[in-house]
Amino acid sequence: MTETPPPGSALRADCERCAGLCCVAPAFAASADFAIDKPGGQPCPNLQPDQRCGIHDDLRASGFSGCVVFECFGAGQRVTQITFGGRGWADAPDQATRMFAVFGVMRALHQLLWLLNEALGLADDEPRRAALERAFAAVERETLGDAEALLSLDVGATMGRFNPLLQRVSEDARAGRGPGEDHRGAQLFGAALQGADLRAANLRGALLIGADLRGADLRSADFTGADLRGADLRGADLRGAIFLSSSQLEAALGDRETQLATSLFRPNHWVS
Repeated sequence: MTETPPPGSALRADCERCAGLCCVAPAFAASADFAIDKPGGQPCPNLQPDQRCGIHDDLRASGFSGCVVFECFGAGQRVTQITFGGRGWADAPDQATRMFAVFGVMRALHQLLWLLNEALGLADDEPRRAALERAFAAVERETLGDAEALLSLDVGATMGRFNPLLQRVSEDARAGRGPGEDHRGAQLFGAALQGADLRAANLRGALLIGADLRGADLRSADFTGADLRGADLRGADLRGAIFLSSSQLEAALGDRETQLATSLFRPNHWVS
């Protein structure tokens, strides 16, 4: 029977209401993030018959840190429960390939919904809030389409349609809160940024893999799509950072001196 996601859960992964889609649909390449190669559409060998991960509590130690930081933003349960009416890929093998393709589209839409929802918490004028609410409703309608409608959707065009609105919200939220350096899409692999003043910086799409951000002031910085894998955030100040997700924090390193907004949780693997 088709299930409607309970309030507050729609933009967070709920593995109990999914069918292990993230363990089957994506392809893995053996790397620091994944211990094995896995073709797309093939179940991970760690996936159990009940569609649960057999090494969930030991993913990092087992070489699957990429699984820990993956976030579907609730797309998995939406595809399983809504688009396919409660059926998983194993229940309808003839639909599996289509289900995996829909999952990719849905994840992009749910990530956009998450961004719009975060933006609603930042907007402080009524016209801007109204525009965000209309945008959220429009994307939400797209997620309710059937498989054919979703697969025919131009996701890039949908993202491009609302990206300017998200950028304006970001600019307003960061205005007057610091130097506001522009590092959009910057290649900052392993960059030495210890103690840097990055208040209100634009870090959209920045590649901060392995960057040294110890003690950096990142208050009000925009982290939309920033890659924080292995970034060292020990002692950094991230209060007020915008569009910063829990999966980005999971990908980074930190400690108890790292300052976070009250809405964010300190990852368990961070140094105490």
